[in-house]
Amino acid sequence: MSSKSRNTSARLTPSPYDTYVSPLATRNASERMLRLWSARHKFNTWRRIWLAVAEAQHEMGLPVTKEQVEELRAVVERKNSDGSVGITDDEIRLAEKYERELRHDVMAHVHALGDSCPKAKGIIHLGMTSQDVVCNADLLVVREAVRLAMSKLTLVACDLSTFADRWKSVPCLGFTHYQPAQPVTIGRRAAVWSHDLYLCERRRNETIHLRGFRGATGTQASFVAFQQGGRRKQSPLGACYSAIAEWERSAKGIDPGTTRYQYARTAERVVRDLNRSNSIHLLADDNASAFSLLQAAGWDKSHWYSTFNQYLSHLESVLPSVRSSLQKFMSGSSQDVVDISSNTWHELEERIFKSLRVEPSTFAITSQTYPRVIDTFILADLASTAAVLHKIATDIRLLCNRKELDEPFEDKQIGSSAMPYKRNPMRCERICGLTRFVMNLVGNAYDTAATQWLERTLDDSSNRRLSLPEAFLALDGALDLMHNVASGLIVHEATVRKNLMAELPFMATENILMACVKLGGDRQHYHEIIRVHAQAAGMRVKQEGLDNDLLDRLKADPHFQSTARGGKLTGELDWEGVMDPMKYVGRSVEQTERFIREVVEPLREQYKDELADLDDSGPRV
Repeated sequence: MSSKSRNTSARLTPSPYDTYVSPLATRNASERMLRLWSARHKFNTWRRIWLAVAEAQHEMGLPVTKEQVEELRAVVERKNSDGSVGITDDEIRLAEKYERELRHDVMAHVHALGDSCPKAKGIIHLGMTSQDVVCNADLLVVREAVRLAMSKLTLVACDLSTFADRWKSVPCLGFTHYQPAQPVTIGRRAAVWSHDLYLCERRRNETIHLRGFRGATGTQASFVAFQQGGRRKQSPLGACYSAIAEWERSAKGIDPGTTRYQYARTAERVVRDLNRSNSIHLLADDNASAFSLLQAAGWDKSHWYSTFNQYLSHLESVLPSVRSSLQKFMSGSSQDVVDISSNTWHELEERIFKSLRVEPSTFAITSQTYPRVIDTFILADLASTAAVLHKIATDIRLLCNRKELDEPFEDKQIGSSAMPYKRNPMRCERICGLTRFVMNLVGNAYDTAATQWLERTLDDSSNRRLSLPEAFLALDGALDLMHNVASGLIVHEATVRKNLMAELPFMATENILMACVKLGGDRQHYHEIIRVHAQAAGMRVKQEGLDNDLLDRLKADPHFQSTARGGKLTGELDWEGVMDPMKYVGRSVEQTERFIREVVEPLREQYKDELADLDDSGPRV
């Protein structure tokens, strides 16, 4: 068979082994994280957004019919015969065909979705730009991915704290500059590792805002144009808004934008809460203040104080008109209608987010995309976690070399193809490789944020398709590996003690110096004597390969003997006590116990549901 024939045959019978596949997918990342970044999950999220927008537009009286919404819902929420939900493989392939023709991924999926629900085809993506879909969908996926990553980070922190608690009272040699230093305990060292991960979790424990629905350049011009001149029955939000807007026209120095809306939205929620609890009569109380209304609804003043503080001095003056409008609405006597203007986008967004069942937290202002500097925050935080994992894995590798620790090693595992005795820390080595990759991806986000010309350029898209998912996938693999290592870490206690005791005479010199001073010695004089003996003992160990004989040297020196034996001190030194390692670990045990009690246990409680929901993880290969 000719070479050409062989190539043709290969093309007719494609195999996954004939093309490149990312090792992140085949060797490292978990199935759960892979699903979050899968094409199906992304496109289903796009479709959920289109459905939510259409549903909100219908509810607000815009030209979207109930029939169109329900047809769209039937397709978006469809359960397929292969067990998948939503978009099918055939629909994805159809969208790929459209994209080859249109060179536009979002419009390709608009057409593919429209083909599946022809009655709703004309209202899909109505008033929207691509980034109303893509940016919000990306951020929703990032929210999910961050939650999963932080759950796994917490699991590793808990693993290390369990290990720390077990070994908190076993002393070991400390190292600074990778040279022997004051002893710590095995458990305390692990507690420090766990604490670094805890700091990463606290750093990432913040809301990731959504872009919202702002149109082509973020101005919402399309929504304003589409809604211009429309009329509908006023909602509770509209009643609040109208009353406050009327009052605010006479107020000075108050920005008439988001804050006014937020106050109106708060008032509506308060009224609804009061109505549910049969406390609506409070609205009729002329002496009721905004504080009493909020407190009756269970609101904490500190929660909203910072947002609404510019209204505090004016609440009493506005409350009567707000109360009057709300009473009319609640009684059904209000038949007011208002012009639908640009202000109604707040309500539109809230309805969309409610339909999506997500937190309605958006940026105050955007251009075509959400601020790309947000990607730098996300990737930098992932890189910080990666740096901590790299440090922990490196420490374990160094201690493996000293034969004090071993990572889990399976019965048939091979350390080296040439050297049968090898027990290489391959899991920690892989953690270091993966985390180094994550740390280097953050530069992509900085470059992208810096080069977004004016309202937006498209060179962000191809880069973000790589940097965002791969950062999460690589970190996910590293976290799973570290969970496997931390939950199965092996301590060789005899070697730990041997290594410590070999260096402990040097560690004991400061205590010996203090004891000599207490027995009448001169501090500077004894410092010099000890220094000379310590240097000689060190050279004996290094050059002759012999044991550390520093204590024998000191015991034989009359300067370290009592006057009763012809020495210089008023009493005898306690040489046995000097060699007790626990005398040199300070508050290692107490610090470890306090850290576990005050930091790890509350963290474990905070994430108990997420931890229970995690799958078993370990090296895939």
